[in-house]
Amino acid sequence: MKKRLIKGVEVQRSSGNVFADLGLADADKLKIKSGLMFEITQAVRKLGLTQEEAARRMGITQPKVSGMMRGDFSNLSERKLMDCLNRLGYDIEIKVKPAAAPVGHLVLAVA
Repeated sequence: MKKRLIKGVEVQRSSGNVFADLGLADADKLKIKSGLMFEITQAVRKLGLTQEEAARRMGITQPKVSGMMRGDFSNLSERKLMDCLNRLGYDIEIKVKPAAAPVGHLVLAVA
């Protein structure tokens, strides 16, 4: 990544994935999970659900919903997050295509 100075402060352009920028393992998966979590949080708010109502609808406990609303997705798989979105009335489409690089990557595209 290219670094430059702005008003005496060193600034580094993001790769587009903050988890990769921080050097975390499984950065692509973390980005997908955070994107799914964001969509779940938006859906719960849009539907005007309480945490208890959201928990019943998504088939998880209220404490897990509370954690989600605070950004904690450490104990939820990508599959479970997708299931939660389905239960909130969202369709999920998975698209597979050949990668331009030798190793492919995960991308979350939201309509």
